[in-house]
Amino acid sequence: MVTELNPNNAAHSPWRFSTAPCMDWTDRHCRRFWRTLTRHARVYTEMVTTGALLHGDVERHLGFNQEEHPVALQLGGAVPADLAQCAALGEEWGYDEINLNCGCPSDRVQNGRFGACLMAEPALVRDCVAAMREACEVPVTVKHRIGIDHQECYSELVDFVGTVAAGGAEVFIVHARKAWLQGLSPKENREIPPLNYDWVYQLKRDFPKLTIVINGGIETLDACEQHLKHVDGVMLGRAPYQNPWLLSEVDQRLCGAATSVSHTREDAVDAMLPYIEAQLSKGARLHHVTRHMLGLYQGQYGGRQYRRHLSERAHRAEATADTLLEAMAHCAEPRERAVATG
Repeated sequence: MVTELNPNNAAHSPWRFSTAPCMDWTDRHCRRFWRTLTRHARVYTEMVTTGALLHGDVERHLGFNQEEHPVALQLGGAVPADLAQCAALGEEWGYDEINLNCGCPSDRVQNGRFGACLMAEPALVRDCVAAMREACEVPVTVKHRIGIDHQECYSELVDFVGTVAAGGAEVFIVHARKAWLQGLSPKENREIPPLNYDWVYQLKRDFPKLTIVINGGIETLDACEQHLKHVDGVMLGRAPYQNPWLLSEVDQRLCGAATSVSHTREDAVDAMLPYIEAQLSKGARLHHVTRHMLGLYQGQYGGRQYRRHLSERAHRAEATADTLLEAMAHCAEPRERAVATG
């Protein structure tokens, strides 16, 4: 018999709904845009390596907009002392959570022996988490797969979670696929290994005091509601990037809010205009921001023309906020457009 969670008990969990860290996607502009659609979703940075923070431009990697809260910093690394130092930096810069990446299968992380590779070394992950917790007061969480390569048994996943929890981790974000470190690209690793949601559900039953968040292949809020019967939270990756308007329903449907942040797509665009003007004044190009807004009108009247207008013009040096408004005008129904033009 499968025991379902009482949804009311988890309604206000900080991890009830979150967006996944995605390289080249979830930068500060993306996260700021998403905040025009949802107040309660927890958003994550792209993975930042310890080397980049300790030897690179800290502001470039850690700077963010105050409107982004709650926002989590995801770190990539495998040296406890380095991770501890970076966790302290993340807290100093104001992040609400520090997340350790134990799920990325790319060649880059394999060469550095971190990311999904760490699933083969649960004791090291335990030590990393313990060092990070010692260095900061904000929650330290772990994002991982259900296994890698040769790991075929659920007991190995239990061993990983149990060992890491002994280091002080209380929140585990579980991508419900294995990662095959040899033979598959990162993109293929998001699609080819089969999903096994039952293992993630079982983790919650076996570790009832831990917060278990499920990730992988979740595309709709209907699916989120089903998963939330079994686990504490859901994390979506590609779905909100491809169709950001999905986020506009999160606060009311999943987080108990009385109202939505934006009632229309036009509200979201209007809310972004001051931010866009500020970024342009600092030397940014329009497409740095609007590339994250391309899917806003997906499936709507004029949506393709909106996307094409931005794709063809937003990268130009002369592009301004008016370029976005021109793109949005393609989505006005013919009658509305006729009235607007007089």
